Amino acid sequence: MPGLSIPRLTVADMENLTSPNTVLWLAFSVAFVFGAIGQKTHFCTMGAVSDIVNMGDWSRMRMWLLAIGVAILGAAALHASGQIDLGKSIYRTPAFTWLSYLVGGACFGVGMVLASGCGSKTLIRIGGGNLKSIVVFLTLGLVAYMTMRGIFGVFRVNVLEKAVITFPGGQDVPALLTAAGMAPNTAFLLAVLGIGGSLTAFCLLKRDFLTVDNLLGGLGTGLAVVAAWYVSGHIGYLPEHPDTLEEAFLATNSGRMESLTFVAPQAYTLELLMLWSDTSRKMSFAIATVLGVIGGSAAWALLTRSFRWEGFAGIEDTANHLIGAALMGFGGVVAMGCTVGQGITGFSTLALGSMLTFLAIIGAAAATLKFQYWRLMREA
Repeated sequence: MPGLSIPRLTVADMENLTSPNTVLWLAFSVAFVFGAIGQKTHFCTMGAVSDIVNMGDWSRMRMWLLAIGVAILGAAALHASGQIDLGKSIYRTPAFTWLSYLVGGACFGVGMVLASGCGSKTLIRIGGGNLKSIVVFLTLGLVAYMTMRGIFGVFRVNVLEKAVITFPGGQDVPALLTAAGMAPNTAFLLAVLGIGGSLTAFCLLKRDFLTVDNLLGGLGTGLAVVAAWYVSGHIGYLPEHPDTLEEAFLATNSGRMESLTFVAPQAYTLELLMLWSDTSRKMSFAIATVLGVIGGSAAWALLTRSFRWEGFAGIEDTANHLIGAALMGFGGVVAMGCTVGQGITGFSTLALGSMLTFLAIIGAAAATLKFQYWRLMREA
């Protein structure tokens, strides 16, 4: 709970129990399960929006919302019990870069429609034999890297991130309620149960939704995010690193606690492959999750004999995927996450920025799908 001290093991104890390799293998394992679940249940955030727009079917959207609800409840339980500190994630920052969330989320929403799926779906499709998704992966990773450290990064920092509102207590809902005068513990419980509990109930109280795949997709994805928080924020946590004498989260690119997200990690994966001979470049938590998702998806596809090679249908299909991948790479970095990174992982911290990004992604994706439908009907 807010205000409670978090018990930690000593450095000597942690060194005996934890190593970067342990964190990496556990991250790979969690992502492997995530990838297998995604392949089996057809968990797809773009598909969730598409099903509503085109057919009025909320099943996959409820799957996504259930994953968010479970992730909120699970992350809150770990935080309240002192296993992790959500305040050490990248999402609960005082800086509320509202324009970045809106622009980045909108670009990502448009991009995932054009590219036939979000960042996580791209990795799942690669595991299933989709050659188009390899092109998306390469383009997304390249543009994401350009947005983090290259030419697009200048625009991101000098223009988009200048539009910022600073909340001294943090931008998460419990902190905002506390700033409004509510007791910290009450604010925390109210936010967790009010948002996480409501989303979970909204999904589980719909009888038609209660199928094996829907429950596995929602519960399994949400728990995978929670498990990744535990691996990075508890098992991989050192209160005082023996080399720097500062607290550290082992094997993370950000130097902070991380969970599942799939835009920047694809850029880090490309960077490692391109600079493999540079011994300063190391396998990280994020890269391990990228490889894990592909591996889990491929394993399920091969096991069920659903593995199929698939290529581009033509020039327009190729162009759409290239443009969509570029928009996702740019938007995912600008918004600090994707449909999983902000839409589930960030949302599980109850950060206001994650919620705004989630809405921007859905709104832009829905508008793009409606435009595509209008264009199709006009041509017909």
